[in-house]
Amino acid sequence: MSRIELGDPAVGEEVAAVATRMSEYLADVANDVYDVIADVLPRLGADERDNALLGASIQENVNTVLHILQHRIVSAVAPNAAIEFARRLAQRDIGVSALLRTYRVGQTRFQRDFITELLRGREGDHVEGNTALSMVEIVSGYVDSVVEQLLETYEQAREEWLSHRSAIFVQRVRTLLREREVSLDDAQGMLGSYRLSQHHLGAAIWCDETQPDASTLPLLNHCSFKLAEAAECVEPPLFVPYDESSAWLWLPLAARREVPRGPLESVAVVAKERVSVALGEPLPSLSGFRRTHLQAELARAVAVAAKPSLSRLTAFADVAPISPMCSDLEAARAWIAETLGSLAIDDERSSLLRETARAFLANGGSFTATANQMILHRNTAQYRIRKAEELRGRPLREGRLDVELALLACHYLGNAVLQPVPTEEEGQPRSATLA
Repeated sequence: MSRIELGDPAVGEEVAAVATRMSEYLADVANDVYDVIADVLPRLGADERDNALLGASIQENVNTVLHILQHRIVSAVAPNAAIEFARRLAQRDIGVSALLRTYRVGQTRFQRDFITELLRGREGDHVEGNTALSMVEIVSGYVDSVVEQLLETYEQAREEWLSHRSAIFVQRVRTLLREREVSLDDAQGMLGSYRLSQHHLGAAIWCDETQPDASTLPLLNHCSFKLAEAAECVEPPLFVPYDESSAWLWLPLAARREVPRGPLESVAVVAKERVSVALGEPLPSLSGFRRTHLQAELARAVAVAAKPSLSRLTAFADVAPISPMCSDLEAARAWIAETLGSLAIDDERSSLLRETARAFLANGGSFTATANQMILHRNTAQYRIRKAEELRGRPLREGRLDVELALLACHYLGNAVLQPVPTEEEGQPRSATLA
């Protein structure tokens, strides 16, 4: 029996002829492949957008394959719809095994349709053709089953390895932060490609949800790169998971000693109010790597204590004087009450007076500057300061440093250090209105 060569011109012509006939009912072929994939993998079409992308991907793939068969093209580029569909599955956290299976299932169905078209209109019992069809389905079923098992084994083993490697790296970073005797060279070896011989901006980044899910750490990692981009970092940031809902971050600044805060705040705000960021200050070398991290953790303690937090981003430079208070909020609350008197009560009127008093002291006791900063009439600013001093029971300038520190704590820590509103038995309720 003579062997049929796949390179035989007659074979190529027949392949092209069959592909040309199938192109005339391309939509039917694509729909046939779609129906099989949707039946085997129903979760891929979870909504209308998924269905549309899956359908477009299949149609473009079938069209491309038929074009290749007609013209015997050796290489090809993935269709745009196929690329978009792959991205969509990744965004929905559907594993790559599902994507690969769509192609295995689709390939089997397409081959069946191709052989059916090849046999159409030919005389005889089609034993050879039906044998080919049977072989395609049996072998494809075997390959589909085995590949699915191998992919599952591969993904599980890879996940375990990455988890183990990540755990080792996290332990190295913690050792580096804890052990002061580690040399710069040894420390650099522990961190790999992240350079210690530069300025670092440490950050703590976390999600507020009480029950984090599988998307939490990827979201934080994505935000870390956005923060690095906003800080105009040339090198990648160092991202170290701390637990399921928080991470440590170092932004590489090279020789820069300052980073504009505005772009960093924008990143935190855009993160759909899920992500909060606490920043240290830019500091150099290994000692700076440790110190800026500690500052970020102290700033985070302030942000966590303040419920709700004033901002999605808390900078150590703003809260450094009050960060030690977070270790004993009860003692801080008592001291603030002693320092501010009734001005430390948690109501709207006292809050407005405290902010005016804070601006007044920050502006050197100038009523004009205070009014300009708060967009008030000078007389209104003067009236509010008088009321604030009445509530405190003494002038704001008396014990000024303590007053400024207490007002700063009230601003950032809020009801964590404020006094509750007195009941009617404890004292007369006050009007909430204020000029």
